[in-house]
Amino acid sequence: MAVVSKKIPAPESVRLKTALLSVSDKTGIIDLAKALDAHGVALVSTGGTKKAIAEAGLPVRDVSELTGFPEIMDGRVKTLHPGVHGGLLAIRDDEEHKAAMEEHKIAKIDLAVINLYPFEEVRSTGGDYPTTVENIDIGGPAMIRASAKNHAYVTVITDPSDYAPLLDELEKGDGATSYRFRQEMAARAYARTAAYDAAISNWFADELGLGMMKHRAIGGVLREEMRYGENPHQAAGFYITGENRPGVATAKLLQGKQLSYNNINDTDAAYELVAEFPPEKGPACAIIKHANPCGIATGPSLVEAYKRALACDSTSAFGGIIALNQTLDAATAEEIVKLFTEVIIAPDVTDDAKAVIAAKKNLRLLVAGSLPDPMAPGITAKTVSGGLLVQARDNGNVDELDLKVVTKRQPTDKELEDMKFAFRVAKHVKSNAVVYAKDGQTAGIGAGQMSRVDSARIAAIKAEEAAKAMGWPEPMTKGSAVASEAFLPFPDALISMISAGATSLIQPGGSLNDAAVIEAADEAGIAMVFTGMRHFRH
Repeated sequence: MAVVSKKIPAPESVRLKTALLSVSDKTGIIDLAKALDAHGVALVSTGGTKKAIAEAGLPVRDVSELTGFPEIMDGRVKTLHPGVHGGLLAIRDDEEHKAAMEEHKIAKIDLAVINLYPFEEVRSTGGDYPTTVENIDIGGPAMIRASAKNHAYVTVITDPSDYAPLLDELEKGDGATSYRFRQEMAARAYARTAAYDAAISNWFADELGLGMMKHRAIGGVLREEMRYGENPHQAAGFYITGENRPGVATAKLLQGKQLSYNNINDTDAAYELVAEFPPEKGPACAIIKHANPCGIATGPSLVEAYKRALACDSTSAFGGIIALNQTLDAATAEEIVKLFTEVIIAPDVTDDAKAVIAAKKNLRLLVAGSLPDPMAPGITAKTVSGGLLVQARDNGNVDELDLKVVTKRQPTDKELEDMKFAFRVAKHVKSNAVVYAKDGQTAGIGAGQMSRVDSARIAAIKAEEAAKAMGWPEPMTKGSAVASEAFLPFPDALISMISAGATSLIQPGGSLNDAAVIEAADEAGIAMVFTGMRHFRH
């Protein structure tokens, strides 16, 4: 049954007389404490925060003076007490509340400056299970939520970035805060605790393999407000969830202007794709445009891998995103800067390569430290009207699959290698996806078509255009392997692939017309392998 409000109007202005300061992140807390003291605000604090304020020479009382009870259990219990929560939750203009405060000697708290144990940081840096659990804050969220609920009377601050706005508010209000300001801070406070609890619940789900729980919260911390989203009329922000996964969210921007919404989306797609190729097995490069690969290749050196990836579709690569699976060196950097590129992302970069890239001031250079594990568990999410679609990350790996040869002709070792390469790439191409590959290099990519036949044809056309641009005698689709991320419902797509010169095909299988497709493959004398796993990507 819902609680009924007494409908006591909130005061427009509340003068701050007592502040409770309890912070894990002590950035700016001393300057804030000094400013509050100058405004005549009495300071109450806890543990390390109180010690820091006292050492700064400011008058500060311990929270135990409010509770009449000492901190116990290594500080786990110190603010969970009516002496604190009564001071935060009391409706000052309610006679019953005032009487309860007087009877139990509960003092009003007008300002709560609280930030939380660094759970997200510990989680993102891979802390062990006991350490991560120990960094789950209990008293902090309780005080934040209590203060935010009672924003009619209490101002709550949860982030050091809000200290300056608070002090500006106090200057304008002669030591008081306005109702609008308290409302805004309450909204931020609830968003903070929601994101914090989301990080905790998702960490438990990942650790315990709980899958799709009844309640799923996804939250993050605003890393930066963006100029706009996919288009200039759309507002956008980049939020960090704290997942322990190297990539664009954790990478360091070494040079170049702020990444756009589309840059981040494409850079993530590029880095996740290149991570499919372990650096210990050799250099690899992926070039992405609009979240689809223009080309990807391996090579004896990083610069050769880049050149081979570029050769697949040098036209579309203009203004694209380049992802590398090894440290960017000067030779590779010198090749990359010959073409207009938006972003480069790599695990690391040499000083010589930095100097080369520095000549292109607008070229963004990101260093991620390491590659994400393509086989690691995790979730992805997207919004729909009135809902949220959540799924496990597609961590399928073709090397782990039980491949089944379904044609009369067995693939050669080289064909099998090319098929695996193509299928690994197709996993990262928008559906319907068709990828031709040969000798560790994409030959043609067809992405995002309504018809798989069209994807096959477009990929072949791209290969022909690449051959003309490179001066090759024939397109690389001749003698190539081809991958489809989903089964072929009819032989028509296969016929297009054979016409392009493919000699082997890898696909999930599972169509009602598998027999007809197999028959067409046998008639053409090509080898075909079923994976039993599809890679839809929408």
